[in-house]
Amino acid sequence: MSSREKILAAVRANKPDLQPLPDVIIPVREEGLIEEYRRVAEGIGAKVYEVGGTAEVKELLAASFEPSQRIVSPLEDFADMAEGIEAGIDPHSFADVELAIVRAEIGVSENSALWVPEGNVSQRVIPFICQHLAILINRERIVPTLQQAYSLIGEINYGYGVFIAGPSKTADIEQSLVLGAHGPRSLRVFIVG
Repeated sequence: MSSREKILAAVRANKPDLQPLPDVIIPVREEGLIEEYRRVAEGIGAKVYEVGGTAEVKELLAASFEPSQRIVSPLEDFADMAEGIEAGIDPHSFADVELAIVRAEIGVSENSALWVPEGNVSQRVIPFICQHLAILINRERIVPTLQQAYSLIGEINYGYGVFIAGPSKTADIEQSLVLGAHGPRSLRVFIVG
């Protein structure tokens, strides 16, 4: 018997019995979700707007972005200001996108994460290759904890999805925070409704 086999045999012989996982009850606060979401999101560099509908979103975005800049969105509500995103297009063709506008399915107030499934972006690269990202989330789709978000996601069959929180950033360069390090330089979150 080799040394390796002796070690593995000793580990197997001293393996403890399996124990059931404990029931973890996380206290959940239902009030103040939007305020908490805003505080956390703005603390990590995002801009948060509460709006009544897409008309307000368009108005706010038009104030920051020129029509000559490349704006993309798979959302039909933005067809008058953004080009559509088709699934079959070469992802490299999006290298010059200034602004992408997408919709999240779930928002999490404790960490400001937004769940964006593949079906909401048509191209996986869109939220990461653009210079600026705008994400719409319905007010009633913001939950208190990530645990609750995962329980909602677990009930649906997604091919791909991503949690996004804040603009891209790094703080490892001379101890300075750099936004837009390896993705969007800014994130605008529009809480709709």
